[in-house]
Amino acid sequence: MIDRRLLKNIDFTLVVVVFLLVSIGLTMVYSATHANMRLIDGDPYSFVKKQGLAVIIGVVLIIFFLITDYRPSDRMAQILYLANIIMLIMVLVLGVERHGAKSWLFGFQPSEFAKILTIITFAKYLSEKESLERYIDFIGPFFYVGVPLLLILMQPDLGTALVFVFLTFIMMYVAGAPGWKLGLIILSVVFLITIMFLSHHFFNTPLPIKEYQIDRLTSFIDPEKDPRGSSWNLRQALIAVGSGQFFGKGLFQGAQGRLGYLPENHTDFIFAILCEELGFIGGLGVLFLFFTLIWRGIKIAAQAKDKIGYITASGIIAMILFHVLENIGMNIGLMPITGIPLPFISSGGSAMIANLVAVGILINIWARRQKIMF
Repeated sequence: MIDRRLLKNIDFTLVVVVFLLVSIGLTMVYSATHANMRLIDGDPYSFVKKQGLAVIIGVVLIIFFLITDYRPSDRMAQILYLANIIMLIMVLVLGVERHGAKSWLFGFQPSEFAKILTIITFAKYLSEKESLERYIDFIGPFFYVGVPLLLILMQPDLGTALVFVFLTFIMMYVAGAPGWKLGLIILSVVFLITIMFLSHHFFNTPLPIKEYQIDRLTSFIDPEKDPRGSSWNLRQALIAVGSGQFFGKGLFQGAQGRLGYLPENHTDFIFAILCEELGFIGGLGVLFLFFTLIWRGIKIAAQAKDKIGYITASGIIAMILFHVLENIGMNIGLMPITGIPLPFISSGGSAMIANLVAVGILINIWARRQKIMF
């Protein structure tokens, strides 16, 4: 049973915002898929049904996490970390390859759940670490996250790997690592990556990612370079966003998605479909909802009753923030195309469940913020 004192302390603003985002997501998934019978085997509600089932599972897990302490014991943290590693290894051995990456296992994407497990266990690890002042203190945290990160890169899933990198630095910063030292590491890595790409361009030196991934990552710089190849998705997304103008063409009236011009319109590029049909006003409304979610998450982190709650909430918000910035950015040509879904909006059962679990943890941290309650 749920303690009534917990119910009184639930962040209902967060709950309402997530409910609205999920509702918009279900509507847009239907809009993006109902007209394409080849994609959904003749059932216009196929994707919505799957997404709805994921929402139901996610809500059940929110209730579970509300009645469970968000602070894992040492033993439980070790079990969860080991389970995470085993799950990611199983993907490489038994997984199914889709879109050039072996990311699927038994019908779900373990990398989505790996984010949550990593945040929970990494927060536990950082909360017990005595010092993060010296560079040598970074070795342990980098290795801790580096193991699942490497397994995800081996799929290869570059988008999820970037999420791991972002939340790692944010969680280390809020745990006490000096910002200037973390910033220096980031600048060094960016410089090294730049040198590697320049060397590949001028001297054809090998890179650790495939050629098609390089084309996708760099297509946003010059969308006209390969308009019918690597830049096709981006150009069609920009057409969809622009054609929506201020008020949009109307719900279910978008041509780019309905006529099949924009691939992955129900996942990676669903924000473009939303802007085409609901216009600038619709896109701005969704951005406002995400802004409210991030703001509530920051408040939850700031008022957490302990260090592990503070770090965990910060990791969750970092994960959601990166997804929002990257997905919307790649829909409007400001960020490279990495295949990262838009939380609660894009079609994808694994991502939906993982994001709702993350929200459940945030609600838990907020509900238990008052030490007097327990």
